[in-house]
This record gives sequence, structure tokens and C-alpha cells, in this order.
Amino acid sequence: MGEIIGLVAVVMIFGIPLMGIWAKHKQKIAEMQVSSTAEHTAERAAQYASKVQQLEDRVRVLERIVTDKGYDVATQIEALRDQRRVDEAGSGMPLNIASKERV
Repeated sequence: MGEIIGLVAVVMIFGIPLMGIWAKHKQKIAEMQVSSTAEHTAERAAQYASKVQQLEDRVRVLERIVTDKGYDVATQIEALRDQRRVDEAGSGMPLNIASKERV
């Protein structure tokens, strides 16, 4: 019976401090994980906020185009298309054979 009491005493003397060290270690790991997750979440929130701001800026520009110029935008687009067709039809470089023969 004395041996069991001695064994229990040794386990208690060494086991309790080891359990305390282990518990502190686990607590630090959990705190580091929470901190890492919070930093990652904050970073993603900042990225989303930036994207939202960019989209809002683009919408403002589009709204300004539509409200300032009204429905004239479609006419301007068609005029640009017509101009491009004219440019493409006459975009070839003219051959200047007479000037080449003089050289």
C-alpha cells in the first residue's frame, strides 16, 4: 500500500506541472491561430473594400455618362463605327511608283 501512495505522490508531483505546461502551450497555439485568422480576415475585408470602391467609381462614371450626355451616346458610338469603316476601306498605303523610278 505504501508503494501505491509513493507512486501517486510522484505522479502528482511531476504530472501537475507538466499538465500546466501543456495547457499553456495549447492556449498559445490557439491564440496564434485566432490571431492569424483575424489578420487573414482583415486582409480579405480590405481587398473586398477596395474592389467595392473601384466598382462604385465605375458605376459613377457610367451614370455620369448616361445622365450628362443622355441618349446621344448611341449616336456617338455609331458615328465612331462609321468612321472606322471609312478608315478601314481606305487604309491601304498608296503606291508612289513615279517617285521610286526617279531615284
